[in-house]
Amino acid sequence: MKPTQWRRSTHVVLALAVIVLVAAVVAAAAVLTHGSEKSSAQAPPGHALMTANPGVVPVSDSAGVPTTAGMTAALAVPVADPNLGNVSGRVTDAKTGKQIWEFRSDVALLPASTNKTLTAGAALLALNRDERVTTTVVAADQTAQPGVVVLVGGGDPILSAAPAGQETWYRGAARISDLADQVRKSGVTATAVQVDDSLYSGPDFAPGWDPADIDGGDIAPMQAVMIDAGRIQPTTVDSARSRTPAMDAGRALAAALGVDPAKVSMAPKAPSGRQLASVQSAPLIERLRQMMNASDNVMAESIGREVAKATGRPISFAGAVEAVTNKLSGAGVDMTGAALFDSSGLSVLDRLTAKTLDEVVQAAAGPDQPAMRPLLDVLPIAGGSGTLSDRFLGGDPKASSAGWLRAKTGSLTAINSLAGVVTDDNGRVLTFAFISNDGGPMGRVALDNLAGVLRTCGCGS
Repeated sequence: MKPTQWRRSTHVVLALAVIVLVAAVVAAAAVLTHGSEKSSAQAPPGHALMTANPGVVPVSDSAGVPTTAGMTAALAVPVADPNLGNVSGRVTDAKTGKQIWEFRSDVALLPASTNKTLTAGAALLALNRDERVTTTVVAADQTAQPGVVVLVGGGDPILSAAPAGQETWYRGAARISDLADQVRKSGVTATAVQVDDSLYSGPDFAPGWDPADIDGGDIAPMQAVMIDAGRIQPTTVDSARSRTPAMDAGRALAAALGVDPAKVSMAPKAPSGRQLASVQSAPLIERLRQMMNASDNVMAESIGREVAKATGRPISFAGAVEAVTNKLSGAGVDMTGAALFDSSGLSVLDRLTAKTLDEVVQAAAGPDQPAMRPLLDVLPIAGGSGTLSDRFLGGDPKASSAGWLRAKTGSLTAINSLAGVVTDDNGRVLTFAFISNDGGPMGRVALDNLAGVLRTCGCGS
């Protein structure tokens, strides 16, 4: 994500498995494919073929735990970098949950998109990982309103308007074209389309959000039915978002049915007619993976509302926050200091402590909350995927965190955060959370330097 004025958001792991990045293989492959115009078939005779070590290897149960004194000494210089501004952090042993190091970890700061870690963790506790969201089309009263069909939002924001056979922006997305096909087969000839977005309650824009972020592509008004998460140009990475996502979805259905888009309106009340069509979203685990890797705010807000619905709370910003925080509190996460206004971390009013963030990750990595374990799988990989794909790549590969660290990133103007898991060079798995507010121009680099120490310090174990 690009910064604007004040905004932008970007197992004990079973004996915790880690992903190993084989830098030497990558480098050698680069030489063969880009170092000359010759193909690899023309390589000099006798050049040994490259083989990679297994990508996933078990972590030893007997690896030593870093000492508090060793960790404190190792982190003293990087945590004092003035580019971190107002900083807090915590490091914990994943297997035992024992705190190894902390720095102002009970101070509530603006977390940015690391807030999505809470949303993902609560969703795994409240919902089945295969949970899908259903969007339907029903017939209006055909006596009073012949030919009127109603698109009923079920809370799936990534319903796609892409034509059949064309790839969708969001993997596994349901399609408007499938709804239209089913309506045609139902025997109803559509003459007008209404849109019911009554599933969601309360405002559609959270406190602390900036309307400029709609044009900037970070968010859209949260409505119960949307297409492509409100993206106006779905195939463009930095597409602006729509201010009328529910109406856009209605117009897309009308176009697919051959109905004049001018004959699209919002339904005055929830319809009760015969169901004509339905489609389902991708499974929850796939949606969580996309949400966390791309740091997609719209997806985070909709998943937060799924947690609210599953726990009997209002399907709103406040209901989602209450549902998420209560689910995590019930799982033993200390929510002291948490003050949240959304499920994505885009609000500049949000506050969390590094302790809370670290405890969420530790709950997933430790032995006590197995339902949360998939949270580790959906975290971006340092130097490998999502919002960490271009980070932790510099310096000595042997001392790099690339491939060994997985974390959710957070980024707003002068705000940077990381919450995740790393395997140190002794083979011990650690969880961590760092939050930097009011940082300097090199704040993100300073934060990566701080987190990078965890991989290589040894720290007296």
